[in-house]
Amino acid sequence: MDKKIELLAPAGDLERLKVTLLYGADAVYLGGEKYGLRANAVNFSLEELKEGCTFAHKLGKKVYFTLNIVFHNNDMEGVYNYMEEVVKTGIDAFIVSDPFIISYIKKKYPQIEVHLSTQNSTTNYETVNYFKKEGINRIVLARELSKKEIKEIIDKTGVEIEIFIHGAMCTCFSGRCALSNYVTNRDANRGGCSQVCRFNFKTNAEDFTMASKDLCLAEEIKEIIDIKVTSLKVEGRMRSIYYLATVIGSYRKIIDAYYKGNLTEKVLKREKDILSRVANRETSSQYFNHEASEKDQYYSGRIEISNQDYLGQVISYDTNKKWIKIYERNYFKIGDLVELFTPNGENIAFTVTELFTEEEIPCDIARHPDNIYYIYLDTNIEIVEYSMLRLLKKKTENIDI
Repeated sequence: MDKKIELLAPAGDLERLKVTLLYGADAVYLGGEKYGLRANAVNFSLEELKEGCTFAHKLGKKVYFTLNIVFHNNDMEGVYNYMEEVVKTGIDAFIVSDPFIISYIKKKYPQIEVHLSTQNSTTNYETVNYFKKEGINRIVLARELSKKEIKEIIDKTGVEIEIFIHGAMCTCFSGRCALSNYVTNRDANRGGCSQVCRFNFKTNAEDFTMASKDLCLAEEIKEIIDIKVTSLKVEGRMRSIYYLATVIGSYRKIIDAYYKGNLTEKVLKREKDILSRVANRETSSQYFNHEASEKDQYYSGRIEISNQDYLGQVISYDTNKKWIKIYERNYFKIGDLVELFTPNGENIAFTVTELFTEEEIPCDIARHPDNIYYIYLDTNIEIVEYSMLRLLKKKTENIDI
């Protein structure tokens, strides 16, 4: 049997790293305080990076470090010393875009894999074969490829291929954006993207925007595995822990169901419903099934609704009182249908029947974000660290996969 496909998650900080790995990611990608494309994320100090690598490796999982800006002359000072310090933390791979780094890492640190970033906009098998000769271990393809093109690249190169399966899309070609620099003087190719593509521009008729809908390939996981993609990448180093736990948890269930031979329409529908409620934008398969068109874009009249399904993070469970202790994030009340979900992949839907304040005073409504509340729930499932609570519109079916 072929090696199981990798589920690769973003980690904007140490907490996100832990959450995504606990919810089922096989590896994480992250950036440090220099040379990465997410300058606005919290990112990792060297000490945090070392702690993250230790945490991941204890779980038998991996850490990939982004060093993928487009380097200018003034970026060169200190880069080699910085790479040396990063290697000492225990990372498993560098994700790079500038060719000069590839040969340096392969000679200096042969034990470290080198992955070519999507920032390089790789779209054909000859380019893949070129970088294969240069020693690249894996290539993150451009997002603008169809499944037929991806399969042809894999068949003609034999190189490990990573593709994006979920999250925000760039309006410009795989991140090669000049709009941000032109409009706001923030260079998207050096980590400063201001998301100009999501601005509303004034025209003579009405407001205009050019933003892409988000990518979602949940329905295509079977085909992606069948064409022998190596790694499934989720975008979102600046997303919330609830978003990451939900998205990674759903894709984990889809992937596991595939390998167990029970990826049914029922399983897929449940996870797609969950994925659709965690995001605030519409989704599309983008280029995977067809050439992307105006149907995969937002123009005028775009609506993005803030998600308020996330009710809180579970702190603990009192087995005597049958109380869940939660750190509340959004309004909920007695009578609401909610779902507890855990990093172990267990879910339980229930109606809130008893609710108490932090002072253990009965109440009807939890209306103060960042406060502590207790909810009655009689359950035998293991409620571990980073379990969470979300609002449901209707009862979901627990499906054993």
